[in-house]
Amino acid sequence: MPRFVIQEHYARSHHFDLRLERDGVLVSWAVPKGMPVDPKTNRLAIRVEDHTLSHLDYTDDIPVGNDDAVRVRIWDEGAYTNHEFGEDMVVVTFHGKRITGKYAIFRTRDKNWLVHRMDPAPEPSE
Repeated sequence: MPRFVIQEHYARSHHFDLRLERDGVLVSWAVPKGMPVDPKTNRLAIRVEDHTLSHLDYTDDIPVGNDDAVRVRIWDEGAYTNHEFGEDMVVVTFHGKRITGKYAIFRTRDKNWLVHRMDPAPEPSE
């Protein structure tokens, strides 16, 4: 099964990077507010350049206090099932530690896409 990673990225602005393994690269989006859990909520995803597979386990820590402070942490990782992978629409089911379920990522305009959870939100654990 192909792999995915979601990296939490602290730089000029806090955001998440969603990366899906596909054809020897990581197809990537910046997701400013993170992945939606509720199917009633869509989240903006900005298509960015493909990354090398080495980014599947990439982390970085440039000390805070430095003008160029950057921190990249792996927020979640795992495999995904591919249902559709087109130029304007991607539908996958994530099998991660923190994120699971079926999601659609679809283009709205140019590099702007939306992420939508397709199945019901998971029940809160006690």
